[in-house]
Amino acid sequence: MTKKTNIFVAIDTQSQEKAKKLIGQLNNKHCGIKIGKELFTSCGPEIVQWVKNEGYEVFLDLKFHDIPNTVMKACEAASRMNVDIINVHTLGGKEMMLAAKNAVSNQQIKLIGVTLLTCHDQNFMTEVNLSGTIDECVKKLALNAAESGLDGIVCAAPDIPNIRQYLPNNFMFITPGIRLGKINNDDQKRAANPIEAVNFGSDILVIGRPITGNLNPQEALLRVHNQINN
Repeated sequence: MTKKTNIFVAIDTQSQEKAKKLIGQLNNKHCGIKIGKELFTSCGPEIVQWVKNEGYEVFLDLKFHDIPNTVMKACEAASRMNVDIINVHTLGGKEMMLAAKNAVSNQQIKLIGVTLLTCHDQNFMTEVNLSGTIDECVKKLALNAAESGLDGIVCAAPDIPNIRQYLPNNFMFITPGIRLGKINNDDQKRAANPIEAVNFGSDILVIGRPITGNLNPQEALLRVHNQINN
């Protein structure tokens, strides 16, 4: 483990009060904060500004996927919030991703493409009539993201070894579905533990319930931080 791997804690709640309480139990030296659809839909840009004011990097995880012009305007609006990471769905195609890239004028903001969600498996590919295997599909989507000028992708940690050699050296890999142990009724089908994810090549681990569901979130966060960076 020669490189530093960062952690973003996913705060998935509809309550601004609960979100602030959870974040107040963490430490911005050890993690960034991922704000997804649930929290953002409930609390809007106000919660983004509050998290930034607390000194955290923010990954705004809204997975934009629409016609190119709509995604461009959405990315312009997101970039004005001065977040650190924005993402779009690679399934939206190259034209959409190029529009998104053109909209993010702040070079400090990373634009990331979501490939296949970690809850998707080969049965999903059959269900929606996507040809090929999971590995083939993720590789093609990752290549499209790179060719569109995106800074990296969101993918399952086990996907990385199959695609890293085909992508730019500075390409970023963000991996959700990180598990510290078994979770009841888990919806993640392509998961990994922190050490596995780092060894696969992840740059950022997105961790939600294993930290936020712990009685002491900061202790759980620090345990993972020390595990992957020492």
